[in-house]
Amino acid sequence: MSGASVLWRFSRPHTMVGTTVSVLALYVIAAHVGHALGGLNLFATLIAAWCVNVAIVGLNQIEDVDIDRINKPELPIAAGDLSAATAKAIVALAGVTPVGMALTQGPIESIAVTLALAAGVAYSSPPLRLKRFPVLAALSITVVRSAVVNLGVYGHFAGSLHKVPDVIWALTLFVLPFSAAIALLKDVPEVGGEQRFRIRTFSVRLGPRRVLAIGLSLLASGYIGMAIAGVLAISDVNVPLFTGGQLAALAALTGWATRAHPDHTAQFTRFYMRVWQLFFIEYALVALSVVL
Repeated sequence: MSGASVLWRFSRPHTMVGTTVSVLALYVIAAHVGHALGGLNLFATLIAAWCVNVAIVGLNQIEDVDIDRINKPELPIAAGDLSAATAKAIVALAGVTPVGMALTQGPIESIAVTLALAAGVAYSSPPLRLKRFPVLAALSITVVRSAVVNLGVYGHFAGSLHKVPDVIWALTLFVLPFSAAIALLKDVPEVGGEQRFRIRTFSVRLGPRRVLAIGLSLLASGYIGMAIAGVLAISDVNVPLFTGGQLAALAALTGWATRAHPDHTAQFTRFYMRVWQLFFIEYALVALSVVL
């Protein structure tokens, strides 16, 4: 198996795509509202964001290798395709690179990169290992995906966080319940491994079906809130596209949810990846609504 293929699997592709779409959409919005931005700045920001992503998900795989051998045996370390030593070297390089880059780009990017990496370390590694505590685990994921990414990346592109557009605040608020739902749903098919290693996730404590219901409620609240905000509160967007897109995404989610059975791991994993697809689509939809 090629090294590039192993590295791609190690990076958790769905998170890399989510990071990429987020950065591109925020760049488009910042450029459209009048901030002068260069392509080199965008490329450098993408490199930094990719590195942060690899550092966070890679560290999690290093710390959770025994759990992954049960829940996700296809991951490179668990499958034996990547040694722990090589994984640690990749994570170290991926962690140092964005910090060095951010220091040359000003305080907003430096703070965003530092907070994201710190949250990743706190989530996966001792002594904190926040994944042991369901509320703190969900909060760490939610804060990074909502506030740190949206406000940090937009603020970097805009040069400041003064006069943040309504649509950026709306997107930040939308990602709060969406990220919380992702944090909850990702553990549903992993109950076996978490129970064995005494990781008391919400799925272990409440049961997969109840967690699915909570996750769906969070996602629905986000879409309904955005649809209403598109009509009443957000300026400078194409309202029919923006609000119609939210309702269409909610309809798709509802249809997929009817076929999501927590007891069937492969089937539920497909549903979970479709939720990630909705995450990608949301950023594209918001950026397109601003441009049009």
